[in-house]
Amino acid sequence: MEHLEDVVFNEGSVGVEEAIRFLESVSEMLSGNSSRGVNVTVKWDGAPAVFAGINPENGKFFVGSKSIFNKTPKINYTSADIKKNHSGGLVSKLQYAVKYLKKLNIKGVVQGDLMFTPGDIKTKTINGEKYLTFTPNTITYAVPENSDLAKEIKRAKIGIVFHTRYTGKDMTNMTASFNPNIKSFKKSNDVWFQDADFRDTSGSASLTAKESLSIKEHIKSIKSLLKGSGSFADELIQNTQIISLIKIYGNTKIRGGESKLSAAEFISFVNDKMQESIDKLKSDAAKKRKEDSKIKLVDYLSNNSKKLDGVFSLHAVLDQAKMLIINKLQNIKSIGTFIKKDDGYEVTSPEGFVAVDRLSNKALKLVDRLEFSRSNFNVAKDWVKG
Repeated sequence: MEHLEDVVFNEGSVGVEEAIRFLESVSEMLSGNSSRGVNVTVKWDGAPAVFAGINPENGKFFVGSKSIFNKTPKINYTSADIKKNHSGGLVSKLQYAVKYLKKLNIKGVVQGDLMFTPGDIKTKTINGEKYLTFTPNTITYAVPENSDLAKEIKRAKIGIVFHTRYTGKDMTNMTASFNPNIKSFKKSNDVWFQDADFRDTSGSASLTAKESLSIKEHIKSIKSLLKGSGSFADELIQNTQIISLIKIYGNTKIRGGESKLSAAEFISFVNDKMQESIDKLKSDAAKKRKEDSKIKLVDYLSNNSKKLDGVFSLHAVLDQAKMLIINKLQNIKSIGTFIKKDDGYEVTSPEGFVAVDRLSNKALKLVDRLEFSRSNFNVAKDWVKG
């Protein structure tokens, strides 16, 4: 799943046109247009990702991690399977999943983000109020201790938010869609679960006339920039080396707390990065080949620096339009979200949102990367390789 603004690097002009449609549809949704073609879901910061349901090949209930899609899949029907197939912290998480998710009588296959298992729920006082808290990944979720929701969570042994369903006749050829129907799931006091759909029951996420106009102006600017830079974006995406370097450069900027990209800075970044690779080589012949490659690439980028800045401007305005949407969506939170600091907890926004086209089932991430992604880069995940 791509970040909305990154479509310019992944799909060129076609991707930008699609991003425009997403922005227009979400804007219409927030303006009260019920005939929108895009559904918005909330990105919960749960971990690990858990897959559960009925294996269509044998009719048996299973749980697993992303490794269910490995060339040699790791599909777990029992606690013993989990011990055999996995290691580290993932083992206990999946063991709780296989024990409790079976009670939901899941039909088909679904994917969710695990929010808590036994031992993860803590009682904390934040800003003078007592909360039940759980921190599955980067964000700490906090529920007022005396609320009805807190009572549900206290009773539960495991918490999960489902966001994707899979259909198919066998595990190898499953097709994903972003609209799991959890209404048919059997209720269990041992499992707190919900889907990820965005719900605005208060109306506070509705766009004002001024906000709606601002988004329209940004979309107009994107369309204008696309006319001037779309063809070069299409040229760039044919060069996988350049695109890979742009993404590394972009992530480096985000880690440093900045998102603005520039051609001059990127060219310098490419030159330094390729020189590092050259310096590690021992053979003069290999160094010469790598040096020639560096010169050729840097010359190409330098000769097209204005065009490159045009593409970076397109990326920037896409990001700005996305942030206008995010800032409005963030007004609605069913559960408090915080980032733990050395001196306590700091209020933060949800991880982000996902816009899903109802017809194509294409999904794009709407994430405040400076706030969330920067923190997430440095979080240790004991279940990634499991």
